[in-house]
Amino acid sequence: MVLPIYVQSFAIFLSGAAKAVLGHPSASRAPDCDRSMLAEAADAYIATQTAGNVNLLQDIVADDWEYEENNKKKDPREGVLTKPLTIDHRRTNFDLVACATYTEVVVSDPANPYVIGTQIRHGAGGRVTLIDTVASTTNSWLFDARKTLEYVLQEKWDQIPEDKRNSRELIKAAGDAYLDMWSSASASDAVPWGTPCTRLEGSAYTGKGRPDDSCKAGIPSNHSQAPNTRRRYVIDESMGSVSIFCVWEHMMMAADSHEFRLEGGKLRYVHTMTECGGQRCML
Repeated sequence: MVLPIYVQSFAIFLSGAAKAVLGHPSASRAPDCDRSMLAEAADAYIATQTAGNVNLLQDIVADDWEYEENNKKKDPREGVLTKPLTIDHRRTNFDLVACATYTEVVVSDPANPYVIGTQIRHGAGGRVTLIDTVASTTNSWLFDARKTLEYVLQEKWDQIPEDKRNSRELIKAAGDAYLDMWSSASASDAVPWGTPCTRLEGSAYTGKGRPDDSCKAGIPSNHSQAPNTRRRYVIDESMGSVSIFCVWEHMMMAADSHEFRLEGGKLRYVHTMTECGGQRCML
């Protein structure tokens, strides 16, 4: 049976809407990029941080690779990578379009505590061109690595079935809308608030284990002109996640990491870490 033209048009509209919500990314995988290669580099990064030995990166980095820590370019031999750390928690998300990974690390050792977020970017031939790290520790915003570890281990970050995944465009838009709330009173309306949703801000946790848990607690009502700039993204549709690094202007021009997970198009988890140039973070 041939459908009337207005029915056909409506069906096409619905198909397009479904693709915007579910896992039909418009971007394609980067050349020379695959998950196993990204995983190998992320594992090498973890081995390097565990040993505090930058030489362990030699087999994966490009000749002209760069290192950035807390929004500043620096010699990797002068950064946190040279500190041997006992890692209690590690999770890596994969972006096959940008050919990048985001790794969350928690070190609860009271003598050397850290919560670290690291974006690793790859170029030609799969070589690492940039390791970009936000390394929060004592004096960072709401920092307590032991509490952070306790909370992250409670959460469930499983891969999302392929037919239930959101597009990278929708995931990125959700993260951007959340960060835009600090400079726009209307941005909150664009955030796909979910229930339950829990936010881990430093070591402060909004989750109570209840079905009505919300990430809206503490959302700004006094909006400044601080747009949270220099945003860098790693998007993993299989995890419903986007990692965004930025400059957090309204708090001491801090180095900031926000990670968001969406499930069914709605926010489920928000993780943040904010480092204020070695000083105590203060609003």
